[in-house]
Order: sequence, then C-alpha cells, then structure tokens
Amino acid sequence: MYVGFSSSTGSALTSHYVLGWSFRANGEAQALALSRLPKLPQIGKKETSKALTIGLPWVVLFIISMLIWSAVYVMRRKRKFAEVLEDWERDYGPHRFNYKDLYIATKGFRNQELLGTGGFGRVYRGILPTSNIEIAVKRVSHESRQGMREFVAEILSIGRLRHHNIVSLLGYCRRKGELLLVYDYMPNGSLDKYLYKQPTVTLNWRQRFRVIKGVASGLLYLHEGWEQVVIHRDIKASNILLDADLNGRLGDFGLARLYDHGTDPQTTHAAGTLGYLAPEHVRTGKATRSTDVFAFGVFLLEVACGRRPIENRDVEGSILVDWVFSCWEKGAILEARDPKLGAEFVEEEMELVLKLGLMCSHPEPLMRPSTRQVLHYLEGDIPTPELSSIGSRLTFDHHEGFDDLAMPPSSMDKAFQLSSVADSLLSGGR
Repeated sequence: MYVGFSSSTGSALTSHYVLGWSFRANGEAQALALSRLPKLPQIGKKETSKALTIGLPWVVLFIISMLIWSAVYVMRRKRKFAEVLEDWERDYGPHRFNYKDLYIATKGFRNQELLGTGGFGRVYRGILPTSNIEIAVKRVSHESRQGMREFVAEILSIGRLRHHNIVSLLGYCRRKGELLLVYDYMPNGSLDKYLYKQPTVTLNWRQRFRVIKGVASGLLYLHEGWEQVVIHRDIKASNILLDADLNGRLGDFGLARLYDHGTDPQTTHAAGTLGYLAPEHVRTGKATRSTDVFAFGVFLLEVACGRRPIENRDVEGSILVDWVFSCWEKGAILEARDPKLGAEFVEEEMELVLKLGLMCSHPEPLMRPSTRQVLHYLEGDIPTPELSSIGSRLTFDHHEGFDDLAMPPSSMDKAFQLSSVADSLLSGGR
C-alpha cells in the first residue's frame, strides 16, 4: 500500500495498490494499469564467460588425454619390467631379484657401467638401491625355453656354492628371453688385466703366488668339497677375479657341468677356450676333473710367465706349454718367468709353479696330478716334484709319504701313481 499527502490542502490523497486494484479517495475502485506500475530490476542468468566457454572443452580434453597417456605408460612400464616366474622356480624365491631393482642399480644398464663383454653376455656394475651393496650383473640371452629352464636350474645349484676363493652367485632374475645373474662385485677386476692389459701395473710374485694357491683351493672345493662334482670347463686368467685384497676368486660358471660323486660325467661337446682345452676333451667331448687340471696347468704357466697360452707369432715359442718345456729341457726353466718381475721372486716357488704347470698340462690324462695333490705341492706339504722324460714324454717322481697327506685315491689317482712310478724307474732324473 502506498500513502501520499498533499502539501496545499492538507487532505490525504491515498492511492492503494492491492492485488492489481487502485483505490481513490471517493472509495471507488478503478482497474489498475499495469503499464503504470514501477518496473523492478530484472533477475536473469549471468552471462557465461567467453573464455570459460572456449577453454572448458580443451581442459576436459587435456585431462582425458593425460589419463589415457598415464594408462598407456603404466601398461608399457609393467611390460618393461615384466618377469617370468614358473612353478619350479618358486622354491628359489630368496635368490630371485626384482628386475626393476637391477635396472635401477645399473642405471638402466648404461654403457658407463659396463665391466666387460664375453661370449655369454655383458657384465655391468651396479649398486642395489635398498642396501647400497655393490654387485655385478650379467645379462645372458637365451631364446630356447627348455634350454633356459635347464640353464636356470643349473645356475641355481651353483648358486649354493660357498667358498672364499669362488665368486658367489647372489641370485638371478628372469625377464622374457633373458636371464640376469647377480654376483659379488670384484673391485680389482680380472687377473688378465694385470698380466696383459696394464703392463705398467703388475702384480708382484707374492701376490701372484697367493692368487695361484687361492684358485687351487677353490678348484679342490669344486672337485671334492661340495655335494656334487663341479667341472668348471673354462679356467683361465680372464675368469679369475680379484677382490679388494687382491685375493683370487674363480668366476664365470657359464660352462660348468655338475654330476654326482662316484658317477661318470656325460659326454657333451668340447667347450672352453682355445689353448686351455685338454686333448682328450677335444676328442671325446667329455669334461672331467682331469680336463680342469689341464686348464689349471696352463693357467699356472700363464701367471708365472706373463704370456698367453697361444700368441700370434710365427716364431718358436708361440705355444706357451711347448716353450716352457723347451726351457726345462735346456736346464733353464727359470728363463721362462715373466721378465716384468725382474729379480723380485722366490726361485723355489717359481720353479715349483713352472714344473706344476708342465705336470698338469701333460697330454696324457693319467699323468696329471689330482687337484688335491697340486694343492699339497703348493702348500709345501711335499717336496717339489722331480721331472724326468722319456723321449718327448714328461714324467715326475712319486714321493713316499704322500698318501698320508691325501685322501684315499680314486681309481684315476691310483693309475696315475703307478704310471708315474714305472716311468721314473725307467728314466733318470734331470
């Protein structure tokens, strides 16, 4: 209701607007003219921002694209780190590493972390992200499913070997068509680096002799000290790794074969490195403890002489074993020593190592000593063997009292001893 007063008459002129009707002073009602009503502010929808109208679809499209990209990234990442796990492997869970951890440890297997490359894969240095332990990771490719299964089973068996002169296999990881093996990291690398690749950095004789005895101890553990016989099949300087204290450790079991004590090893095929292969191994394909001893003999000469088993030269002496044998025949076996040693070596030890190298690399298997006998010689438990020859054949005398130091000999050892004694009786000492 609206009420108004006139200033001239003092009478009230009242106009009432109720429910669309107008009342005058005489009491008569008159229809209300809607056009005369005061206009109220119009209440309507706010204008939509032009920027929001244009930008909102793009924002939604961007969010959807990001979700799709994230899903694809996660799926690809899962495939990238996908691993293979079969029922027969579940029992070896504690030895299995996560591929992602190994990938991070080696910084994505960068070339800067590459330690070396061999016939069985590439080896990378790594640091485990959780424990900060240094490791060496070997990536082995193997496309055959059955072959991979056998190889993994064999490696896991070797993974239970524990000896201070054997590089420990810490575990493994399987991913698609490749196998990753995780070893203890050896900070000083392989022995051949000090013999050939860094002529200005050499090991002195004391260090070399300690490496030789350590490798012999590890080899005896493989041949006699474990639950099965382990034939390494690839003993050489490049497979001997040096720890922080320059102790020698036998590594790289990619060619190793296992069989039970008291049984004959199966004939497979000749495998190893040229210059270290025993003649009978090449002929028959059967790897035995004696073929390992042959390779160890070549290794002894390699360390003492600082020369490779076979050198690319047309002159006399390209075959290391033949060259050392010729030095012995002349009565000057010490001339075969590594000239880089100068006069800094122990003559008795050098002579022992060179003679043992010739004995172990004898072409006749029965003429080679056992690993246990070799270690007794190196430890000084028995005197240095006296070599002799019949024509071009090399023999050595059997010392009394040796049986008290050794375990009961095998049939091979007995045959070796009888042959050695017979030949020594027929020939004179040198």
